[in-house]
Amino acid sequence: MKHKRLESILFSSAGVAVMLLIVAVVNFIFSSFRMRADLTAEKLHTLSPGTKAILNKMEGPVEVRFYATQGENADPLLGTYIQRVADLLSEYKRLAKGKIDLKKLDPQPDSEAEDSAKFDGLEPQLSQTGEATYLGLAVSHLDQKEVLPLAPQRERMLEYDLSRALSRVTVTEKPVVGVMTPLPIFGQPMNPMMMRMGQSGSEPWVFIQELQRDFSVRKLEMEISKIDDDVKVLIVAHPKDISETAQYAIDQFIMRGGKLIAFLDATSLADSNKQNPMMQMPGGGSSLEKLLKAWGIQFDNTKVVADMTFAGKLRGRDGRPQTVPAFLFLGPAGINSEDAVTAQLDNIMIPFAGSFSGTPVTGLKETVLLKSTADSQLVDGMMAAMSGESTIKDFKPSGTVFKLALRLTGKFKTAFPDGKPGGKDDEEKKPDAEKKTGEAEKKAEKKPEDSLKETKGDNSVILLGDADFLSDQFSVQVNNFLGQKIIQTFNGNLTLAQNMVEQMAGDNDLIGSRSRATGNRPFTRVRQMEAEAQQNYRSKIKEIEESLAETQRKLNELQTKKEAGQKYILSQEQQKEVENFRQKESLAKKDLKKVRKQLRQDIDSLENRLKWLNIAGMPFVVVLAGLSAALFKRQRSK
Repeated sequence: MKHKRLESILFSSAGVAVMLLIVAVVNFIFSSFRMRADLTAEKLHTLSPGTKAILNKMEGPVEVRFYATQGENADPLLGTYIQRVADLLSEYKRLAKGKIDLKKLDPQPDSEAEDSAKFDGLEPQLSQTGEATYLGLAVSHLDQKEVLPLAPQRERMLEYDLSRALSRVTVTEKPVVGVMTPLPIFGQPMNPMMMRMGQSGSEPWVFIQELQRDFSVRKLEMEISKIDDDVKVLIVAHPKDISETAQYAIDQFIMRGGKLIAFLDATSLADSNKQNPMMQMPGGGSSLEKLLKAWGIQFDNTKVVADMTFAGKLRGRDGRPQTVPAFLFLGPAGINSEDAVTAQLDNIMIPFAGSFSGTPVTGLKETVLLKSTADSQLVDGMMAAMSGESTIKDFKPSGTVFKLALRLTGKFKTAFPDGKPGGKDDEEKKPDAEKKTGEAEKKAEKKPEDSLKETKGDNSVILLGDADFLSDQFSVQVNNFLGQKIIQTFNGNLTLAQNMVEQMAGDNDLIGSRSRATGNRPFTRVRQMEAEAQQNYRSKIKEIEESLAETQRKLNELQTKKEAGQKYILSQEQQKEVENFRQKESLAKKDLKKVRKQLRQDIDSLENRLKWLNIAGMPFVVVLAGLSAALFKRQRSK
């Protein structure tokens, strides 16, 4: 018996040792061939096709210097992050097939590596232990160099940042992007008078800062009469009160092959001098009416889209979350998953967006990029921005899916068949002699041969019904990490805008690597259930309010029937009606409390079920697999 027990123990020990040996051998083989499986839905740990295309197009060797302080001076909290960066760089080097020279440097004090880091312009940071540490990348090719400070908060953007740096150092000439806008997108200079009032200047929006890293960005005036010939892409943001002359300049820019991206607006929050747009009267709308009409498109710059499915929750005046139906948080259902610009985005924040309608004219094709659900309606922009509660009370789903952003492609025809428009106000102020001269010049300018009538080939125009989504307030969060400014995106707004520009500029390779950095998985079922409950809630509110209004009307009728001596005394009939009113009001309030409680219970119940399913699901699968294996083994033993 003892002999059998000893034999069993020896066999078991030998089996465990053999298994450990097999695991070690398999791990060695996989590590040698860098074989791995990426099980994330967005394939976050696999280089995107865009990055692979950039690596394939690279010419000449590119040197990548990875600076990371190791040893005693290293920050212990960054060890895992540094290893992940090193793994990503190794993947880049492998796919580049000899075009990337990767150098891993440890900038210890008074070392050559530290001198190299300083020469590259990488600033040292103080770790939690008080030691100076370095963490960053320097990418160089010939006389071009890009420096990338690294931080864990921006890890999701690491592939895009590195791919963009590789693309930039290998491209000698940047495309020119023109920007026309009355908004303070380029920042505001410091004004001595404003300083006395406690206000200072502002930096350019992050959207502009990011564009300036890849393009030559040029500010254009709103009163411009001609777009420079070297401008490849034109961005028009909130063209409020734009003149026909400026629209003619945009029209001719399109006719000669220029690409237009227009961010129109129905209720502009950024069109103000106050620093907190959410605590002020919103500005008016904007449009390109002359151009849109020629393309067969309409844009109502007074109405915004309210959507209960995509309704956002903002902090109200009492500090509690308040549902704002016109403040849209678009999920996958509202984003075109088949277009390169929006394919990998799932989270777009658009505050008070206008919608597009109409059918494009013959020769143009429409592609909808962003849209609402059918549980939406158009509401007055000013009222929607002032009160989300009033929008909910009067909400009636239209059953219409509204177009929030679209692309037009094809051959465009001019919106000015008679040529350049003239300025009537300026002409009336001129003397008669100048008027005659001006009329002669105007006739010469309006000659058909001086004005382009249509594009030679296919062109593209992108239209979006909001400009506020570009602002920092609705797109990024700026943090301080070890003394340096780190920009984090909390939605896909900035990514969407940059994707549009890069696609129009002809560089689509970076779109995939950037888009995946905004991955988000909202609880769409929770939102749908909440929207359904809100619908029932709205119906109950409306029913109660109508009952209260009817009771109030009856009271007013009784008041008018009072005799002269009853001015301040209620009759028995009136007192009875008042008592009924109070009872109805009390019942109504109780009903409202029940509806709110039921709404909260339904949502909490669903969230709890999802949590328990996520927490207990995997252990249950493991236990089930173990029991199945045990039963199978037992059957074989029999």
